[in-house]
Amino acid sequence: MPTALITGVTGQDGSYLADLLLEKGYRVAGMVRRTSTINFDRIRHIQDKIDVVQGDLLDQMSLVDLLTEYRPDEVYNLAAQSFVPTSFRQPVLTGEFTALGVTRMLEAIRIVNPKIRFYQASSSEMFGKVQEMPQTERTPFYPRSPYGVAKVYGHWITINYRESYNLYACSGILFNHESPRRGLEFVTHKVTHAAAQIKLGRAGEVRLGNLEARRDWGYAGDYVQAMWLMLQQPGPDDYVVATGETHSVRELCEVAFGRVGLDYREHVVQDERFFRPAEVDMLVGDAAKAGRVLGWEPRVSFRQLIEMMVDADLKALQNGRAA
Repeated sequence: MPTALITGVTGQDGSYLADLLLEKGYRVAGMVRRTSTINFDRIRHIQDKIDVVQGDLLDQMSLVDLLTEYRPDEVYNLAAQSFVPTSFRQPVLTGEFTALGVTRMLEAIRIVNPKIRFYQASSSEMFGKVQEMPQTERTPFYPRSPYGVAKVYGHWITINYRESYNLYACSGILFNHESPRRGLEFVTHKVTHAAAQIKLGRAGEVRLGNLEARRDWGYAGDYVQAMWLMLQQPGPDDYVVATGETHSVRELCEVAFGRVGLDYREHVVQDERFFRPAEVDMLVGDAAKAGRVLGWEPRVSFRQLIEMMVDADLKALQNGRAA
């Protein structure tokens, strides 16, 4: 039975990845950071099937101890301060977790067992002010937020450890991926939740930033499959994971509100408070390499994804739960 350690297991991607690895017969250790309130909602259905373990990307020795105790074959580093607006308000903390945290984990692997296979969660936000369309593994980075800058560091330190110490270390450059488990602070879930609330008469409007910003949105359940496939190859490499389609926030609103029979124009208010200090106007990825090498392709369309999220939000609200 192979063993995998997932940092950030309580997040959207961590929970879907844990589901996938359990299905494949793995023993899963999920790392959580000790805080006064830990949200286990996303993994409650599998909490008795995985080992929930305490560790911290800010604490080198806690990572060494975890690797020594659980002896994982694979490590998936998904933990980060991952909300772009927060990275502008807390840039130093974002750097500690999202950038230097990667180094601490790689160094722990180098010390404990260099044969561990390592996955780093890189991000399309690294492309920022895009230098070419669409973006591939060779597109130059131009990050436009402290989060994007930190992810660039994490990406390059992964390559550096791969080349310097011959580690099996991969980076998945994942474009935006969503699901009903997405945090409410992210625009996709903010919109689908608002559409459900307004349909049920519990709200009247939702305030958003730039409606013309365009993103390549896919389904998180599809994208964790690509993570796993990267660590099953003969050698390590980096891959863009994306749908190759781009949609605006306006289209997102149109599909979400249309799902519940509403016109988004009657309920969406553009508010300058939600504009970024430095905007990323358009991201769209070319996942041809992932298709060719990994045999990966997205299965859930943009419309299916947004409608899935709206349906889940409606159900949760009707059952008296927060979405």
